[in-house]
Amino acid sequence: MVQRDFEAYHRAPSAELPPTAPIRRFEPRFRVVHGYRRAYIRAGRGPALLFIHGIGDSFRTWDGLLERFARHHTVVAPDLLGHGLSDKPRADYSIAGYACGMRDLLSVLGIDRVTAVGHSLGAGVAMQFAYQFPERCERLVLVAPGGVGPDIHPLLKASTLPGAALVLAALTSAPPRTLGQVTLRLLRAAGTDIGRDADDLRHMFNSLASAEARRAFLRTLRTSVDWHGQTITMLDRCYLTEFMPTLLVGGGHDAVVPPEHPRLANAMMPGSRLEVFAQAGHFPHHSDPDRFVAVVEDFLATTEPASYNARRWRDLLRSGADLAHGGAARALPSASGLRGETAAAVLGVDEDHVTSSGV
Repeated sequence: MVQRDFEAYHRAPSAELPPTAPIRRFEPRFRVVHGYRRAYIRAGRGPALLFIHGIGDSFRTWDGLLERFARHHTVVAPDLLGHGLSDKPRADYSIAGYACGMRDLLSVLGIDRVTAVGHSLGAGVAMQFAYQFPERCERLVLVAPGGVGPDIHPLLKASTLPGAALVLAALTSAPPRTLGQVTLRLLRAAGTDIGRDADDLRHMFNSLASAEARRAFLRTLRTSVDWHGQTITMLDRCYLTEFMPTLLVGGGHDAVVPPEHPRLANAMMPGSRLEVFAQAGHFPHHSDPDRFVAVVEDFLATTEPASYNARRWRDLLRSGADLAHGGAARALPSASGLRGETAAAVLGVDEDHVTSSGV
């Protein structure tokens, strides 16, 4: 019954879906790309939206949202290689590799251009996708983005150390896993920032029960994080979004990546928009899904899709040479240096208004 509902919903014209259509949990489809099975959701009709989840997560992070966006758009939400229901081989789990994987899956599905919506690691993949394949990206929506600055939760940094695989295997066994779930509930009850995302973090932790999932998780993490923090940044290429409509969404109490990071990216992306969910943690799209849908739909309705121009792209790359050699991207202070003096004060952002545009 669920599969028949899914297929019927996929075939139905979006205009026939009433605004109050019941929320359905879409069933996954599968395609083999480069010899590996990729799981994904596809539904709806209209301009395409590509939803990219974060590390240790799956396309289920978009449950309840895809169904609403599918009323007016084609939505595609894959499980990244090494995650969810997709294969977990010994393979390339780099940000650039994932961006190539998104291009290849979209090509197999016959989709040429998308608005890329990414959460956490997925935001970094979305940004890399726009950088590597600007002709295929119409807009960017970056939710609690990773890859802005070095700062990240200490547990993620510790997971890159030697022996982390053995520790992670022990922690994901039954008794410690139960203890971890209790700890998360206590942190939520205590009103801590990390506790705001207790349900989501418990789901991510449970997804690492198998050895292959843990290996893929660590391989993915170590491509962009070491003991000192995140090793890659999007700030040195933010100038390339000058003609790419970009929306940044952040949580005011994000404990995974600093809440200042979306503000930093907003300041570096010409014409970008910033929406801060003041009471949210690392999953603002879960904390207030109605607002998230409204914000993204407004962004889609009030911006024109980017059009790729090879000469303009070349000129942008040439004009960005100063940044590549230590310009504004390096001049920005790290988030850790902004703890006493807020990022908003440093960057001239009015904290009384949670919505702003990039400089």
